[in-house]
Amino acid sequence: MNILKKVLLIIILIIIYVYVCNISMLPNSIILMQGDKLNLTTALGLIVQDEEAMEASSNLNNSIVDKTGKIDLDIKLFDLFSLKNVTVNVIPKTTVIPIGKAIGMKMYTDGVLVVGMSEIEGKKPYENSGIETGDKIIKIDNNVIDNTDELIACVNSSNGKSLEIQYISNNEEKTTKIEPVKTSTNEYKLGLWVRDAAAGVGTLTFYEPSTGEFGALGHGINDVDTLELIDIASGELVTTNIVDIVKGEDGSPGEIRGTIENGTTLGKIYKNTSFGIYGGIDSIAKLNLVNSQELEVANRDEIKTGKAEILCELENGKTESYEIEIQRIFIDNNENNKSMLIKVTDEELIQKTGGIIQGMSGAPIIQNGKFIGAVTHVLVNDAKSGYAVFGDLMIKQMREVDNK
Repeated sequence: MNILKKVLLIIILIIIYVYVCNISMLPNSIILMQGDKLNLTTALGLIVQDEEAMEASSNLNNSIVDKTGKIDLDIKLFDLFSLKNVTVNVIPKTTVIPIGKAIGMKMYTDGVLVVGMSEIEGKKPYENSGIETGDKIIKIDNNVIDNTDELIACVNSSNGKSLEIQYISNNEEKTTKIEPVKTSTNEYKLGLWVRDAAAGVGTLTFYEPSTGEFGALGHGINDVDTLELIDIASGELVTTNIVDIVKGEDGSPGEIRGTIENGTTLGKIYKNTSFGIYGGIDSIAKLNLVNSQELEVANRDEIKTGKAEILCELENGKTESYEIEIQRIFIDNNENNKSMLIKVTDEELIQKTGGIIQGMSGAPIIQNGKFIGAVTHVLVNDAKSGYAVFGDLMIKQMREVDNK
């Protein structure tokens, strides 16, 4: 009998644990696009209700949300106990102009990013300071550090005196001290390799006429040394000049090679996110959108497996449409930018690039007259195949950026 009680107790504790985990994993707030289905992963017995508009017996989960604006949801257990509140911001459907042009990006960090460390004259001045690769230095002796030149000037003017350094590590501001080491060339060094800017070439995905904003890449830009998403303070979207196309092969991704030297500034970059680069266009005329068509952004349940097309620029000033096939749709995926599995089927594109290549990230995807997403990744072992992100995820990410 005692064994039975213990078993029952264990089962009850497991059930409680499952419910606690499920409730804690529910987001505090989410963004939906008008016409989206509210699809919260809930355990048996959990009911999702609109605090204001819904009757007590109604369950909103898995229903289509047509009302725009803010909705306050109440998560209840068996319609008896209120367990959690979730705020839903429903944004109206929108239209965008798919672009597909190759563009350049210049991004500047807030502070300087530590990307490595090395000994100075056989010493490690950074040792035991707590600073690690991926941290950002923001002040030295209360002097704000915006770039590497300012850091070098502060360190050299120290004459070897211990410096108080403020830095950010894992979103937490910290303070430490480092005593610079004098080199054989009479310079002072901390032994830290730092960077204050990054640049790259990709594809401009869309322009939204109603806001004057753009989305690009469909994925974020990571630092080449730390592999972390670069936290930027500002950035510029600039024109690029395509200089070469390196054809991809299975096991060896190709790339679009371009230069942004002497590039014309198109706009400002506001945010570098895991779902793309976002910002504003300074002048619509600079995009040269002659005969470009404004398309509605599709809800993901409108996307179908089968034929679609992408827009991309492989020759300067020449954006063309190429056929692809959508092979799989991961309709419930809101966690990353691998929303769809796609394959290039256009023989002309395969001849030019071998399939999907680096720099093609952000190429807009159109199906049945609607913008549905953007190319994000190539499969290394299959150059013709890769992943794409949902268009609605890019719009939602852009709205999150707008609200910050």
